[in-house]
Amino acid sequence: MLRAIGHFARLARAGFICAREGVFAIIDPQSLPPVLRFVVAFGRLIERRNAGGADVRLSAALTRLGPSWVKFGQFLATRPDIVGAALARDLENLQDRMAPFGTDEARRVIESALGAPVETLFVEFGPPVAAASIAQVHRAAVLLPDGSRRAVAVKVLRPGVERRFQRDLDDFFFLARFGERNSKEGERLRLVAAVETLARSVVMEMDFRLEAAALSEMAENTAGDADFRVPDVDWDRTARSVLTQEWIDGIKLSDQAALLAAGHDLKAISRALMQSFLRHAMRDGFFHGDMHPGNLFVDEQGRIVAVDFGIMGRLGDTEQRFLAEVLHGFIVRNYRRVAEIHFEVGYVPDIHPVEAFTQAVRAIGEPIHGRSTDQISMAKLLTLMFEITALFGMRTRPELLLLQKSMVVVEGVARALDPKFDMWSASAPVVKEWIARNLGPVGRVEDVTEGAIGVGRFVGAVPDLLTRAAIITRRADELTRAGFVLAPETVEAIGRAEGRGNRSLAAAAWIIAALLAALLAVLVLKLG
Repeated sequence: MLRAIGHFARLARAGFICAREGVFAIIDPQSLPPVLRFVVAFGRLIERRNAGGADVRLSAALTRLGPSWVKFGQFLATRPDIVGAALARDLENLQDRMAPFGTDEARRVIESALGAPVETLFVEFGPPVAAASIAQVHRAAVLLPDGSRRAVAVKVLRPGVERRFQRDLDDFFFLARFGERNSKEGERLRLVAAVETLARSVVMEMDFRLEAAALSEMAENTAGDADFRVPDVDWDRTARSVLTQEWIDGIKLSDQAALLAAGHDLKAISRALMQSFLRHAMRDGFFHGDMHPGNLFVDEQGRIVAVDFGIMGRLGDTEQRFLAEVLHGFIVRNYRRVAEIHFEVGYVPDIHPVEAFTQAVRAIGEPIHGRSTDQISMAKLLTLMFEITALFGMRTRPELLLLQKSMVVVEGVARALDPKFDMWSASAPVVKEWIARNLGPVGRVEDVTEGAIGVGRFVGAVPDLLTRAAIITRRADELTRAGFVLAPETVEAIGRAEGRGNRSLAAAAWIIAALLAALLAVLVLKLG
């Protein structure tokens, strides 16, 4: 009871701050039940007279509420299904900028995390150059074995932020459970699962060892890419609350004048950005979830360099195939295939006819083919796609929503660099490469090979399984000798099971042999 009172008190304070900043003016009361209409109307009475536009009001309210609410707002920008498309667009403009904490505090965090004085770890350590809700960044320098200096960026966790985030997350969970219990729409939107996703994201974002690991993984994935790279990690100076990495001296993608002055081709950069993002999502299944212009640079070689790997997205094989086939289907106008893939991966319940869903997909796809390519928004297309799938009972897919949000941001950055950017011609080579690689002859042969390897692993594990069975039998015998008596019915049942097990084992051996022979035959035919 006391906890519920605490939740209500903190949420009431949040509601008051939102009302004062004019956030309730954004809400359409006609779509709300009578009780909530009264709340909105009351909130409008205490609104500040000089409140700005929608995005300004939201930014002011969430910033006043603190770091957790800023993150919550950024997370809701990825969930237009919950807050609506217009509000999601406003939240995308929410900047994660907070007042920096003192350099002395940062030094204490570093020394506690790394177990050594800052002067020992770095030959130079400057004041903060950027501060956000979770951490701030300092420019520093380290001494290399050859006596030279290397500039590094040191990311330091904000003191006390973990405790504050945990308290606010408890409030978000309370609100989500209340919404699911009292609203069928809240249950469909899986509000509790949404907050769980936010909580996991925040917990991972506050452990800088995980961010360092994400940097390392992305570096391995993109080692052969000529137009994209990530900073190197200094593992010796990295811990849970401190991340040290290579300092990037490149030009921010938001500074077009500097890019042009340095001789960079903005059209080539926009194309490379979109293709890199799609490769990461489809080829690697691992993509940067916050690719706004402030996190993207261009180095002297013209390569795009990404920083701030706190928010990452992952796609499994199913999601990678889904993305590739949906984009390819729209590119070649194969709406039936776009519809079928939704059913095949289980996103749309099979109680709906494929023909009806194909008709809905066509309603999305046909209008874009009557426009010039620079007018077609791939992110908007995916947004419409998810709106349609909701009508057909598709449940919320958090991993796809982060992908959609990231694609919106990447597309926006690409179009800012090149207003005539042709999204489809830039995407087509990457999509077709994935299709050929994974669904063409090479992909089918690899699938067969992987299947044979899987069967081989199973066969190789059989001796181990038999050994374990023998150990269990011996221990059961020891228990019986020690006085543990089985009932006659149990002994009889074990005997029947043992007989079935021997017959099943023999049958399984023949099935495995037949499968191996069939797989080998297929391989010979494919490769011959």
